[in-house]
Amino acid sequence: MTRLRWFDRRFDFSFPSELHPELLERLRGTPLRVAERVALFEPEVQRRRPAAGWSVQEHAGHLADLDRILFRPRIVAYEHHEAALPPADLTNSTTEAANHNARTMEDVLADVRHERDALIAKLEGLDADLFARTALHPRLGVPMRLVDLMLFVAEHDDHHLAAITELARAETTV
Repeated sequence: MTRLRWFDRRFDFSFPSELHPELLERLRGTPLRVAERVALFEPEVQRRRPAAGWSVQEHAGHLADLDRILFRPRIVAYEHHEAALPPADLTNSTTEAANHNARTMEDVLADVRHERDALIAKLEGLDADLFARTALHPRLGVPMRLVDLMLFVAEHDDHHLAAITELARAETTV
């Protein structure tokens, strides 16, 4: 199965901002979905890096990394009426330096849960009108509402879950 590269994705943000409760639920479910997917692998396989890309454990850790260093700061940008969102580190240096493979999967999953819980708590504490506020997304070059960012994060989660599933499929054909 051929997957579209994340940086080749384009997004349609033409839905109403009132969908933020549904997107909040989608975001809330990610840690459970990650735990379910990584359970497909024996511990040594969870840390095995393919020829290109990250291990299962690194994909999971990356989700926690971005909640902490990128997505929560972007929510703050909306709160502060900033014109543009903080840019992502397109080299993923935080995830590369984190050495997620040296940790236990239990620790990585606890980090995913902790960081996502903090993201959810931040979103739940916002006034409803903030979900329609816009700021420029630096890479896409388009105005993005906070509710659009929520979809973007959910799609990013699914992108990495699909990568984990692809690794599982590759393991069963070896």
